[in-house]
Amino acid sequence: MIELRHLTKRFATANGTLEALKDISLTIHKGEIYGVIGMSGAGKSTLVRCINMLERPDEGEVLVDGQAMQTLNARDLRAARRGIAMIFQQFNLLMQRTCLQNVCFPLELGDTPRAAAVARARELLALVGLPDKADAYPAQLSGGQMQRVAIARALATDPKVLLCDEATSALDPSTTLSILNLIRDINRKLGITVVVITHQMSVVEQICDRVAILDAGTVVEEGEVAAIFSNPRTEAAKRLVYPGGAPRGELLAGHRCVRVAFGGTQTTDKPLVASLAIECGALVSILAADTRIVNGQTLGSMLLALPEEAGGAEKALEYIKNYPGITYELVSEEAQV
Repeated sequence: MIELRHLTKRFATANGTLEALKDISLTIHKGEIYGVIGMSGAGKSTLVRCINMLERPDEGEVLVDGQAMQTLNARDLRAARRGIAMIFQQFNLLMQRTCLQNVCFPLELGDTPRAAAVARARELLALVGLPDKADAYPAQLSGGQMQRVAIARALATDPKVLLCDEATSALDPSTTLSILNLIRDINRKLGITVVVITHQMSVVEQICDRVAILDAGTVVEEGEVAAIFSNPRTEAAKRLVYPGGAPRGELLAGHRCVRVAFGGTQTTDKPLVASLAIECGALVSILAADTRIVNGQTLGSMLLALPEEAGGAEKALEYIKNYPGITYELVSEEAQV
């Protein structure tokens, strides 16, 4: 649905030229929820604004549903943008209009007949759970309700793509969860492709299928969410997955230390530590552990101390190497973080 090819974007600043995006190539499949995550200043918002040409890249190509966006003239670009909706952190509702009128607004711009626009707007307000708020004004709504109206308005033109630029950053955790669940439901019901821009790993783990980690304008890691969470490889990914640092512990004398990353329910059906003791005779110590549930899967890592005596560490490593759903790395005390 979306293909970015060698995308580069520069901005002129008082201190020279800032390269906000550096040779970025990504493919986002039709119907998936794709996350783009990074710390402040990583280039996330610039990237999403390049997709709908609110920012024009200096180099590279942007294709949406096979259409090269940067080659379109002004009229064709306006038409193409009707298929690319966007919601923001600050909702951007028209305060002098009711909820119904806000949802009708993009339909009015497209010359949709009044009766058809109103019927569509009511249908969308019901879809986002606010059928009783049609005549209310934004000032009468909570933040979560305003974002629901913004989502309904974004869907008014039947877009193929929904861009979410930090759409839950201004909301409390409970409301954030309800909005993310709504976006996931809309994705499943309508088959719309969703791109989520965020700095919160909790948002990615809640709804995204795949994720790209952006750092200083560069994609440093990209793949399925479960794989990134279970075994982050770059420093930027580790900072996001383990904001407090990766699990670590004091090394034990006469033991070899190994960090094991697991990603899936198959690893909980056959407990690793118990299996090492029963099948290898290795009495393994757990020095530290970190687990979480992502899309129904148990993901995380453990720092294990393997006993060196009688070749126990070698036997245990060989067993771990062939264990389903496991990746591992040997670590020293200096390399724990």
